[in-house]
Amino acid sequence: MKPHTLADVVSAYAAGDLRDEDVLPLLRGVYEQGLSRQGIRELTHAMIATGSTLNFDQVGKPLVDKHSTGGVGDKITLILTPLIASYGVAVPQIAGRGLGFTGGTIDKLESIPGWSAKLSQAQMTSQMETVGAFIARATSDLVPADKKLYALRDVSGMVDSIPLIASSIMSKKIASGARNLVLDVKWGRGAFMPTVEKARELAEVMVALGEDEGVHTRALVTNMNVPLGNAVGNSVEVQEAIDVLRGGGPTDVRELTVVLAREMLSMVNITDVDPSQNLDNGLAWEKFEQLIAAQGGDLQAHLPQAHHQLEIAAEHDAYVTDINARTVAEASWMLGAGRSTVGQQIDYSAGVVLHAKPGDFISKGEKLVSLYFSNKARINEAHDRIIRGFTMGERNGIVDFGPLVAAQITNKGFS
Repeated sequence: MKPHTLADVVSAYAAGDLRDEDVLPLLRGVYEQGLSRQGIRELTHAMIATGSTLNFDQVGKPLVDKHSTGGVGDKITLILTPLIASYGVAVPQIAGRGLGFTGGTIDKLESIPGWSAKLSQAQMTSQMETVGAFIARATSDLVPADKKLYALRDVSGMVDSIPLIASSIMSKKIASGARNLVLDVKWGRGAFMPTVEKARELAEVMVALGEDEGVHTRALVTNMNVPLGNAVGNSVEVQEAIDVLRGGGPTDVRELTVVLAREMLSMVNITDVDPSQNLDNGLAWEKFEQLIAAQGGDLQAHLPQAHHQLEIAAEHDAYVTDINARTVAEASWMLGAGRSTVGQQIDYSAGVVLHAKPGDFISKGEKLVSLYFSNKARINEAHDRIIRGFTMGERNGIVDFGPLVAAQITNKGFS
C-alpha cells in the first residue's frame, strides 16, 4: 500500500520501505511548490516521530543551543561552543556534515587527528556535566528520517528550500533537547537564502516551530555575501578557529562570534559580561582543549597538510572591492573540500585561504589567495573559478551589502 501523506512518506522512507527514487518526486514537489506553515509543522513532527528524543534537564545547568543555516567560511560553532561553556552554561551541539557548497562542522572537526563525532546520549550527558559542552553528530535513532532526506537533498540539488531547511533544522533541535536556541540565518551569495527577505521568512518559520514546541527561540539574520574570515575548507578553518580562540583571527569572525554569544548568554540571563574577554584571557581556548580531548582529539598533532599549494598573485596594483562567497566555496569544493555524492570521502587538507578582503589594497605580485589541494584533477578549473570571484578596482571602495546583522527575529516579531 502506497503512503498517501507527507508524514506517511517520511515514516516509510525512514523505515526503509521506500527507495530514494520513490521519495524524489514528492521532495521535488515541496521544493518547487512550497508548503504551508501547517504543512511544515506536520513534516517536522513526522520527522521527529521517526526516532527518539534527547533530554539533558538532569545536567543541572542552564542550556542553550545554536544553529547556523550554513555559510562560506562559517566556523563559528567551533569557537562559540567553548566560549559559551566557559561561562558555566551547558551547550549541546548536534551538528552536521557539509551540505551543498557550504562546509559542515563535523567535517571540519574530523580533520583533527583522533577526534570523534560519535557519542551516545550517556556520553553527551557526562561531557556536559564535566566539560560543559559537546559537538557531535546525531545518534542513529535521532530523527533518522532527516539523515536520509538531508543526503538526498544534497546530491539532488534541493537544498535551498524553506520548508525543507526549516523542518530539517528544527526537527533535530527539538528532538535533541534544546531549551533555548539561537539561530544564525544567513542570506546572500554564500547562503541558501539569496535575499534578506527570504532569510527573514525562514527565520520566522523556524522561530515559530521552536516556540510551538516549548523551545525558547530567536534568530539573527546575518550577511553571507563575502566569505566569513579568510579560510574556506576544513583543516584551514579549524586553524582559523584556533586563532580566534587564542585571541587573534579575522575581525569579522570574532565580531559575529561575540554577537551570537551575547544572544545566547542573554537567553539564560547572563547579560553583564563581555564575551570577547574570554577569547582574550584564554578561558574559551581552555574549554576548547577540554572539549576536543574529551572526544579523542589530539591538538598537539598536525592538522592534515595538502600535498600541493598554489599561490595566486595580483597582476597589478589595485583595491579589492568584492569577493563572491559562492565562487570561493565552489573553488574549495573543486579542490576536494566538499562532496558530490552521498558518503564521498573529502580531502580535509583542501581549501582556500584569502590574503585580502574587500577594502584592502594589493600591490602587483603580492599574494591574493592560496589554494591547497592533493588532487590536481580540477586545479585549473578551481583557479579560474577563484579568479572570477575577485573584483578589483583602482579606487578604494567596496560593494556594500549592508550590516553584518540585518534583523533579529523573536516570537514577538522582528527588529
